[in-house]
Amino acid sequence: MKLVLFDLDNTLLAGDSDFEWAQFLIERGVLDREVYEARNQEFYDQYKAGTLDIHEFLDFQLKPLARHSRAQLDAWHHQFMREKILPIVNPKARELVKRSLEGADLVAIITATNSFVTAPIAREFGVTHLIATDPEQNGGEFTGQVAGTPCFREGKIARLDDWLAGRGLSWAGVRESWFYSDSLNDLPLLARVSRPVAVDPDSTLKAHAENSGWPVISLR
Repeated sequence: MKLVLFDLDNTLLAGDSDFEWAQFLIERGVLDREVYEARNQEFYDQYKAGTLDIHEFLDFQLKPLARHSRAQLDAWHHQFMREKILPIVNPKARELVKRSLEGADLVAIITATNSFVTAPIAREFGVTHLIATDPEQNGGEFTGQVAGTPCFREGKIARLDDWLAGRGLSWAGVRESWFYSDSLNDLPLLARVSRPVAVDPDSTLKAHAENSGWPVISLR
């Protein structure tokens, strides 16, 4: 089986959907700018530096979901897609995903960003399979908590294994595996696949890729 995995933020997207979602809510007055903007930037900087406490971040990111109805959140997300996401979807990224869908047995987007934010983005790329951090729900509404293991760093490997097992598959049955990512936070999963690819990588990943002989490409 040939498996192709894509990170989302700063890989298929020329930006970060997690960061942009918070900024979108701040710009509309849903979140208080004075309280949230500096904190949002702080978490983003920690992520890029590889020092992010994922549980602390998820508490910040998921709590606002619990304060509004799903219908309202979905309406905001439609606007968010038009204003924030579509402008940062690159044609080269679309083409790479299209080729992978045509040539691989399984293609998935695997991302630390929560599935409420990312599921419509995966659909925009034509990707059916999404492995993401899952917000907890109760009766279709969000509780503000995370469900299960966050899909971050080593958690991406755990979530991938669970996803494969849910389809009656295992890593042992994967003949060829690709993972495209920009981030040092994805080094655990990049080291696991047979074909790691650094995409517009941060400086740490770029150095690691060059030292390891991994391809380095740009979709920008």
